[in-house]
Amino acid sequence: MRTAREVGDGRARAGEAIGRAGHARLFWAGVLILAPIVVVGSLSVGRYGIPLQHVAAILRSHLVAVEATWSLPEQRVVELIRLPRILAVCLAGAGLAVAGAALQGVFRNPLVDSQIIGVSSGAAFGGALAILLFDSATITVAAAFAAGLAAMVIVYLMSRITRQTQILLLVLAGVVTSAFFSALVSLIKFVADPDNKLPAIVYWLMGSFAGASWRTVAILGGPTVLGVALIHGLRFRINVLSLGDEDAQALGVPVERTRWLILGAVALISAAVVAVAGIIGWVGLVIPHVARGAVGPDHKLLLPASAALGALYLLLIDDLARAATAAEIPLGIITAIVGAPMFAVLLRSHAGGWRRD
Repeated sequence: MRTAREVGDGRARAGEAIGRAGHARLFWAGVLILAPIVVVGSLSVGRYGIPLQHVAAILRSHLVAVEATWSLPEQRVVELIRLPRILAVCLAGAGLAVAGAALQGVFRNPLVDSQIIGVSSGAAFGGALAILLFDSATITVAAAFAAGLAAMVIVYLMSRITRQTQILLLVLAGVVTSAFFSALVSLIKFVADPDNKLPAIVYWLMGSFAGASWRTVAILGGPTVLGVALIHGLRFRINVLSLGDEDAQALGVPVERTRWLILGAVALISAAVVAVAGIIGWVGLVIPHVARGAVGPDHKLLLPASAALGALYLLLIDDLARAATAAEIPLGIITAIVGAPMFAVLLRSHAGGWRRD
């Protein structure tokens, strides 16, 4: 016979599950309504304004025959400039948010994002060095991507001081690696030509999709989709890892291999984003908390929700960057200005739920 307390606890858990399911349905209904509005609005926003009805007609013309009420320059701007930029921004936002959600689950820490493992700083060094020595966008992207993955390897080797990787050693290795590459980036800025190279390096590091094209979408899309797919495939293992290493091992999860597969996927995503757009912070730190509040901590629901919310959030930030002033504001500045207060509010409202004995 079950006691009254057990029955009450069961009913409470059932009620909580029903409530989360309701919140999840409302969340996805809101996303499905908001997404097309934000995308069409983003295609209209910019220094060259295009009426919303023209944007909608241009998009519709690819599906059905539509009478051309728009000009050729408007069509070129939508199809060749803004559409690839929007896709690149959405890929980056989704990838960074998923990476942040995965790391917070693996490390069981709400203050973790992809920068903690040093990949962003490594990729920043590679890109800055390429800008200093070459004038090729292809070399810059390749160098940033390679240096980001190299930083991940360095973190791995440093954290293997003992036979079994400990989370504390992993975090410390990431902090040390990040500090080392940040110092190298500062050295590059110090020796760069202040009239030519230095402005390009500084602007690139602040993060921007100003030069995005279909080639950018292709470069960013492959690693990001691969990394997100790998993390999503490990979603149930992330749930188990969030219980702690001992519990995960008792349940038969290969802790070391799973953790490094996730870290490798995060490194792939972060290096790809930094390679094409520079450093864009706070997305992977803030967005998973908002998604967790909407759909709960189960990564089966949390990862897709983080991806959708991250894509929409970064797209709105990019719209603000393009429309706020005549000169485009770098994304990294706005994400920090918006993300820091938002995270402070989340920290205050959820601090009790994060506290562990």
